[in-house]
Amino acid sequence: MAKLSLQLKLGQQLAMTPQLQQAIRLLQMPVMELNAQIQEALESNVMLEQEEPSTLETMESDPDEANVEVVEGEDFESSWDEPGNNSSLGDNNLQPDFADESTETLKQHLLWQIEMEQFSPREVVIAQTLVDYINDDGYLTETLQNIADFLPQGPEFKTAEIEVALSKLQTLDPIGVGARDLSECIQLQLQQLDANEPGLSLALNIATTSLEFVADNELTILRRNLGVSEADLDEALRLIRASHPKPGSAISNDTAEYVVPDVYVRKQDNRWEVDVNRSTSPKLSINHAYASALASGDAHSTLRSQLQEARFLIRSLEIRNETLLKVAMCIVERQVKFLENGEMAMKPMILRDVAEAVGMHESTISRVTTSKYMHTPRGVFEFKYFFSSQLTATDGTGESSTAIRARIKRLIGEEPPDKPLSDSKLAKLLMAEGSNIARRTVAKYREAMNIPSSSERKKRVIH
Repeated sequence: MAKLSLQLKLGQQLAMTPQLQQAIRLLQMPVMELNAQIQEALESNVMLEQEEPSTLETMESDPDEANVEVVEGEDFESSWDEPGNNSSLGDNNLQPDFADESTETLKQHLLWQIEMEQFSPREVVIAQTLVDYINDDGYLTETLQNIADFLPQGPEFKTAEIEVALSKLQTLDPIGVGARDLSECIQLQLQQLDANEPGLSLALNIATTSLEFVADNELTILRRNLGVSEADLDEALRLIRASHPKPGSAISNDTAEYVVPDVYVRKQDNRWEVDVNRSTSPKLSINHAYASALASGDAHSTLRSQLQEARFLIRSLEIRNETLLKVAMCIVERQVKFLENGEMAMKPMILRDVAEAVGMHESTISRVTTSKYMHTPRGVFEFKYFFSSQLTATDGTGESSTAIRARIKRLIGEEPPDKPLSDSKLAKLLMAEGSNIARRTVAKYREAMNIPSSSERKKRVIH
């Protein structure tokens, strides 16, 4: 008979609060959209004001304090709850423009995360099929029973197994994706909040059973049905209204824009340094004249509400910078060989690797790495570029799929024009170099790089 025992396990977990939820929403925004959001806040909130940049302050800053060096065993334990904990940055006032030619769709964004997450092979098959039936707003448009009919006929997939894969898919970014209706979409987002958040239990109850009253603005009837106070209802509705009814629309593949690097990476004195580009958004502060009027005892609920919103926004922007810096430092620390030697030296890295290193959820890392750019000596790269799945080499070590792609490109570039290498031959050559890779995987990577087959390449030479 098995012996029962009680074990106490200590661990750290990042609690989601409305303030942190706002910070993560700001994290998802590219620089242009972020600046538009800040400008809107400045125009609508009298408690906010924009600080003028101080040239003298920049000139007098201590360079030893102005740069964060990526060294072995970097400590990422700094708390999100302590304001002003950013590492200060170098002189990044000049902002060269770089074209953002990415046209990532919601489907591509989800498939990338599935590849980066630790899905089992069967879960990958199910999740990829589920993604095919998620619309641009992020909703699943088919029943699980119908989706079971669309899965490969070989292995038998049960509805319960599909439900598990869907639950895992629903943890990806954007939160709320894969929901089957608005109620489930809002529930998924509310479930990301701290369990002790005031109003959360009531908000989940409303999202589950009574959303139609919120939509019709029948709040008096709703309050009477639930038997709650007006203050409690307001608290719950605040959480519901902060949720995104169309989470998929946050991932856009609209026209290309020019981008400004979010971070700069440079090598100095044989050390790699990471700097956040502080000039990408204006520095905000509290309007002390209005704040002093409130402190003197003048009652004004609107101003008090605006003061709280202003403080939240300022702290959220600080968290955004802190998070960008943490993630960028972690990426650089792990990809030093790429920075020094190029694509073929890229190490395998998935979202969970960085999430565990910086103490965040994988979906948060996905937000940080989307539409955020890193200026390096090798060029400007989206953060997502540094992530790739792992293949096992012949010696048992892990290899990055990005490095494999680079080697395929090199081999094809070196092939005799009249005798192009087939996918099978490429697989054999890679195997001889220590890569354990199948022909179909070579074909998949070659097609992803838009390189024609060997027969097509030969036809081009003949013609």
